[in-house]
Amino acid sequence: MHIEQRGTGPALVMIHGWAMHCEIFSPLVSLLEKQFTCFLVDLPGHGRSIADHSTLDIAVIAKDISERIPAAIWCGWSLGGLVALHAARHYTTKGLIMLCASPRFVKADHWPHGMNASVFTGFSDDLKKDYRGTLDRFISLEAQGSDHMREELRVLRDAVFAFGEPAERVLCEGLELLENTDLIDACSGLNVPSLWCAGKRDRLVSPLAMQTACEMANGEFFAIQGGGHAPFLTHADLVAQAITNFSKKMA
Repeated sequence: MHIEQRGTGPALVMIHGWAMHCEIFSPLVSLLEKQFTCFLVDLPGHGRSIADHSTLDIAVIAKDISERIPAAIWCGWSLGGLVALHAARHYTTKGLIMLCASPRFVKADHWPHGMNASVFTGFSDDLKKDYRGTLDRFISLEAQGSDHMREELRVLRDAVFAFGEPAERVLCEGLELLENTDLIDACSGLNVPSLWCAGKRDRLVSPLAMQTACEMANGEFFAIQGGGHAPFLTHADLVAQAITNFSKKMA
């Protein structure tokens, strides 16, 4: 699994979302690398880890990362948030940043804030029939709501195949994680500071879901008014400032 190190300062792990890779964070990293040592992770089967055929298992991934980096603030976007939250609950971390990420992505009797499970099941089924078309539909969903939707959509589309095509297998595993993972109990068990950064117009992860999880974790909530699911692309300055302010409180 590829982990790239950039910058100087306190350690900050950054984990991308479904079908992407660490270069998606470039606009944000360019603002953070003078203040943080950023450890940028490409999940197995993604980006420069495309030849890593390991199963996409959040527990295994969190353990691997924790053994290769110093104690750090862990920041996870979307699917990456599940890895970061697991690490914050089970390993030595200095803090947690959930970036448009929820402890549970689908609805349940005990969690009414998620999406219908059929959304993720449908994408998984469609991948087998129309790989590129399905990826494009998911990316379009990520960009919806943003007040810079066209810009966000362009960057996401350019990024997804930058290092080759992610394997269908690993993309299906990622969708299964989004559909089946439930880390709600981990929120109330956190013993590190947490920042929950939401896009107010996010169509994949409800800001209400993040605010609810934040309250369970006794964390800090921050919503970007014009942000969609990837506000670090269109509002990088606001996200960078929120991360910097959060880090300073722990100094």
